[in-house]
Amino acid sequence: MKIGVVTFPGSLDDHDSQRAIRLAGGKAVSLWHADADLHGVDAVVLPGGFSYGDYLRAGAIARFAPVMDKLVPAAQGGLPVLGICNGFQVLCESHLLPGALIRNDHRKFICTDQRLRVENDSTAWTGDFESGQEILIALKNGEGGYVADEATLDALEGEGRVAFRYLGANPNGSYRDIAGITNERGNVVGLMPHPEHCVESGFGPSTDGLAFFTSVLHSLVDA
Repeated sequence: MKIGVVTFPGSLDDHDSQRAIRLAGGKAVSLWHADADLHGVDAVVLPGGFSYGDYLRAGAIARFAPVMDKLVPAAQGGLPVLGICNGFQVLCESHLLPGALIRNDHRKFICTDQRLRVENDSTAWTGDFESGQEILIALKNGEGGYVADEATLDALEGEGRVAFRYLGANPNGSYRDIAGITNERGNVVGLMPHPEHCVESGFGPSTDGLAFFTSVLHSLVDA
């Protein structure tokens, strides 16, 4: 299975994501922000970083990249897409996921090991977890506060679309301790913490991140 990883100007976790895909057993395919097609990939990762320098607003310019002209309709058609940190911001800016990411409530960049609870194990990227499972994932962001209006938050909760929730102290002021969400179909997932940094023993606080990438491979085989 081929999983594409998009590199925007300013991406910095694209190679980490590619390595995580290979460790999970998939074939990583590099996608460039100016690509006019998705090169036949079976799923896509939008990695962390500072796309286009995060000018205007994090992810605000990346949503207009040529590759997004193909990615948005493909995601709406069912292509599995995972947005990590800056990738999550791009997914919200592209309206593939609701809400927005704003400056952390303490106005400081944070880098820490973060406990999460898996709230939804039925998405393309969470099938190898169990609902209620606690995992430990690296977290690093300056604009990680997830916000949405009350109606949207109630809909996410009511429809089981909160995929991950922060445990312990809320690291960035995200509403309702939300760390990650999914779309209605369950093929698009965005989260702020970084699973690609938690896939090998000795590197990162755990290997809990590997299950994100094995999950999508298993979902593609079962499809």
